[in-house]
Amino acid sequence: MKLPLYFSRILEGTIADSLERNPATAILGPRQCGKSTLVKHLLEGRGDAIYLDLERPSDMNKLNDPEWFLKTQLDKLVCLDEIQRKPELFPVLRSLIDGARRPGMYLILGSASRDLLKQSSESLAGRISFKSLTPFLWEEIKQHVRLETYLERGGFPPSLLTPDEEGSFEWRQDFIQTFLERDLLQFAGFIPVTMRRLWQMLAHSNGQTVNLSMLGKSLGVSHTTIRTYIDLLEGAFMLRQVQPFAGNTKKRLVKSPKIYLSDTGIATALLGLRNFEQAAGHPAFGALWETMVLNNMLGHFPRLEYTFYRTSEGHEIDFVVSNGNIRIAVECIASVAPKLTPGNYKSIADISPAATLVVAPVSEGYPIKDGVEVVSMEGLVERMRGIS
Repeated sequence: MKLPLYFSRILEGTIADSLERNPATAILGPRQCGKSTLVKHLLEGRGDAIYLDLERPSDMNKLNDPEWFLKTQLDKLVCLDEIQRKPELFPVLRSLIDGARRPGMYLILGSASRDLLKQSSESLAGRISFKSLTPFLWEEIKQHVRLETYLERGGFPPSLLTPDEEGSFEWRQDFIQTFLERDLLQFAGFIPVTMRRLWQMLAHSNGQTVNLSMLGKSLGVSHTTIRTYIDLLEGAFMLRQVQPFAGNTKKRLVKSPKIYLSDTGIATALLGLRNFEQAAGHPAFGALWETMVLNNMLGHFPRLEYTFYRTSEGHEIDFVVSNGNIRIAVECIASVAPKLTPGNYKSIADISPAATLVVAPVSEGYPIKDGVEVVSMEGLVERMRGIS
């Protein structure tokens, strides 16, 4: 099948609306997830737009005197890509926005959320709207790739769209190496070798709660160092933490968060799994499916609350998704014939969700019993729209 030159992203309409309403719009997401491609597509044909890549020396030189240069562009939409390379721009942008105060002045792209959010929230509060772009969601590419390919390669465009498996695996290995040796250098206080070993350990325990002290002991560092490293990976969009459910229940619940890598392809690369067959036979396969489901839920519905339910007796539900007082239970089972356990049903009784969705690799969904149904990836998104 011939692939299209551009894949539409579900965030396009949201970004276009924001440009009509807000002086500044920020698109945050991991490196290589498609931010620049998306923006160039949105700006195509616009004569009132200018695009600056702050990793390109010639573009960076234009901002040696940023206030002077940007004042000459007040009639344009200015896109600043990889703005975390020049965070001192934020106070300048605030001043220019307050002077002109019109929508669609700046479109900001960044791949380092922690420091970027700190800088922008201080300087651009009330002037900027944040949007999160993930690697490809299943909805965006399902007409062009198999679900098995998507699960094994993940959603990063260069990995997913490479013609052969070996090329995809090599790209992900190179991405990991470049991320450790270059992208994280903007943060102080970490050792690349230790970070890689921790990242690999987290891939093996993907979707589980982790013991910081045990990880630190294995790596020869303190638990506070492990916490710092995990925060760095999360700040660069490489992992996510899901907090435990804290609803009204008398059961003793697990209190530590679960950690998920942000892309199944990066997880398989860290595990050394080169194709779907290897992934399907690995103990981490169920966690990979769970990760894919979580990433797609977050990509479609970032404003919902995501927790997990697990008691001290081991009864659990993968995710409890809430919107105020409305909540649904989501269980992820990597089987075409999924079955819930007695512990799942006990957890459902404790949570009392409006619905329980069992996400499985099926083509069509079907009910199991009252309030519990098996759904496909597409069906999950459709059902979740009812509570978003």
